[in-house]
Amino acid sequence: MTWHLPELSPPMSCQSGPTARMRVLVTGGSGLVGRAIQHVVKEEGACKQREEWIFLSSRDADLTNMEATRAVFKKHQPTHVIHLAAMVGGLFKNMKMNLDFWRSNIYINDNVLQAAHEVGVVKVVSCLSTCIFPDKTAYPIDETMIHNGPPHQSNFGYSYAKRMIDVQNRAYFQQHGRCYTAVIPTNVFGPHDNFSIEDGHVLPGLIHKAYNAKKEGKPLVVWGSGTPRRQFIYSLDLARLFLWVLREYPEVDPIILSVGEEDEVSIKEAAEAVVTALDFKNEVLYDTSKADGQFKKTASNAKLRRYLPDFTFTPFHQALKETCDWFVANCDSARK
Repeated sequence: MTWHLPELSPPMSCQSGPTARMRVLVTGGSGLVGRAIQHVVKEEGACKQREEWIFLSSRDADLTNMEATRAVFKKHQPTHVIHLAAMVGGLFKNMKMNLDFWRSNIYINDNVLQAAHEVGVVKVVSCLSTCIFPDKTAYPIDETMIHNGPPHQSNFGYSYAKRMIDVQNRAYFQQHGRCYTAVIPTNVFGPHDNFSIEDGHVLPGLIHKAYNAKKEGKPLVVWGSGTPRRQFIYSLDLARLFLWVLREYPEVDPIILSVGEEDEVSIKEAAEAVVTALDFKNEVLYDTSKADGQFKKTASNAKLRRYLPDFTFTPFHQALKETCDWFVANCDSARK
């Protein structure tokens, strides 16, 4: 059964309009994407005049609690919000804790969007994930297909919670005229990722495993067959695109932020790239007793290319080498 959100009239585009100043509050500001946005704003000089950036971490407020969320929004009085905060994890953590992923993310998202509305935030850009798309679908997937069927069973709790942000954005626009939207990145990686072998995503987990195996003189054991395919986006590229969405993207409808379909790689190819980046010389084995997860979730970036035809993504092998170098230099303090 296919479920479609109602069409709204006029079309779901919004213009937040110029403001005398922009005070941007970033939830999840200490995570992978938050740290990348900090780098782009502060180190690359992307902060514009009359912009103030505030990066929240989980230490600043418990966003699963409505009163704590209201308090931090009232304290900072943002005009714009980038909403990154979420309970996240890799395949195996999702498989074990679908209810926890559902409940925590539903609370966080509802609290953030409602608190933003209450203090008059002009624009919110939330972060979704390609795992929200239907498991059984035509490829490539695009922004119109989010609600066309159930997501993969391995992470349905997280996926449905993230889908609800799109529903809420449409409802805030319909009922209150709010310019709240969302981006859908493919698999993000980069410095400051969670490199946990048990609970992290595939690429940082592979980097950590290969680093350990090299130190110990052991084989690298890759979980699964290595055949699933993924599109990987470097966190710094995603950060640069987030700033464009915040300042210029005019729609309530979400937008996929991804490299092209032609840049999709298999987990085996990703593992080989990690081996090269870390100069790993030992054997590479594949443990096929471990689940593969969704075989592929190939996403179209045609909508992004209509807006930004000339945007240049960092080549995968270069971005991976920079990430591996960062992990080696910061292994003791990296999240793992």
